[in-house]
Amino acid sequence: MDRVNMSIAILPMSKQFGWDSATIGLVQSSFFWGYLTTQVAGGVWADKYGGKTVLGFGVIWWSIATALTPLAASLGLPALLFARACMGVGEGVAMPAMNNLLSRWVPVQERSRSLALVYSGMYTGSVLGLAASPHLIEWLTWPSVFHIFGSVGVLWFLLWEWQASSSPDEDNRCSAEEKALLVANTPISRTRGEPIPWKLLLSKAPVWALIVCHFCHNWGTFILLTWMPMYYNQVLGFDLLKSGIFSVLPWITMAVFANVGGWLADTMVSKGVSVTRVRKIMQTIGFMGPAIFLTRLGSVSTPMGAVACMMASQGLDSFSQSGLYSNHQDIGPRYSGVLLGMSNTAGVLAGVLGTAATGLILANGSWDDVWGVAVALYLVGTVVWNVFSTGEQIFD
Repeated sequence: MDRVNMSIAILPMSKQFGWDSATIGLVQSSFFWGYLTTQVAGGVWADKYGGKTVLGFGVIWWSIATALTPLAASLGLPALLFARACMGVGEGVAMPAMNNLLSRWVPVQERSRSLALVYSGMYTGSVLGLAASPHLIEWLTWPSVFHIFGSVGVLWFLLWEWQASSSPDEDNRCSAEEKALLVANTPISRTRGEPIPWKLLLSKAPVWALIVCHFCHNWGTFILLTWMPMYYNQVLGFDLLKSGIFSVLPWITMAVFANVGGWLADTMVSKGVSVTRVRKIMQTIGFMGPAIFLTRLGSVSTPMGAVACMMASQGLDSFSQSGLYSNHQDIGPRYSGVLLGMSNTAGVLAGVLGTAATGLILANGSWDDVWGVAVALYLVGTVVWNVFSTGEQIFD
């Protein structure tokens, strides 16, 4: 919710402050500046201090930054960019911390479904943020979006501190039977304080496959995340309310398809299909699906046809949750948080470059050029993933 609200609020903000496409791209990308800095650190901290502590810190940090965004905007562009970067710092620890928690709490045979379920919460948040923001802006003006969403994060933090635990050993409500089941069916996690073998991690081709493919995947994903309402407004002629409503639909398909993909992946594994083959199949769908439908956008003549292409693109993109996003725990369960931090650093770099580059491309070119770059990277990612990735554990 906090990540996507700017993609709607940017419409009235750009009019109020007189921003051009390049400035809009700068504002949209500033979130990723901070997001980039804490990816690896988030995994290291989660392994050291526990996923509960790190995720709780991240949420309260970015919620405060979100609530202060209107004040920062009133002070000028540099202050706004700083506030959005601070928000990114908090959000940067979320995915590594979540990966760390799942590696300690979820049996191997339920990995794809659990990861898909958690990530579908992110998609649902995008749906709620995109659906609620236009109405809040109409009723209460654009600053209300940031004030209300930031407050929700503070309330979530209080509930999290009360209910969550970093591992079964730290949860007094977890029975002895459940703890025994989890110990028997989850990989051995890295002990806190144990050194990280950076050279070993970076010496393996499957790790670099994760890094490269995360970059290729996130370039297109983050462009759609941040620029979709602007595309609907500029190209399809939707007003603020319609831009928000139709931006919701692709995220609904992602929430549904992510869980469908997770169920399919776990079913194939349970029937004896190798984890490597499952990961390659799911990620190929996650790359080629969006590539096919984004190439169709230029030839679609109706607004609803364009929305349908967006929905299909994002829905098939979510199969990546059972591909590269599950693969960190496959190849190195003891370092899953760190590995996700490493690959997501590349993914966030794609967000920084892709979001800013889109503004520059639109200042000198067209939306077809924007989609063309994304499709090219999807194709590169497909080749790299199928040649170099593996579902086998390569780190003890």
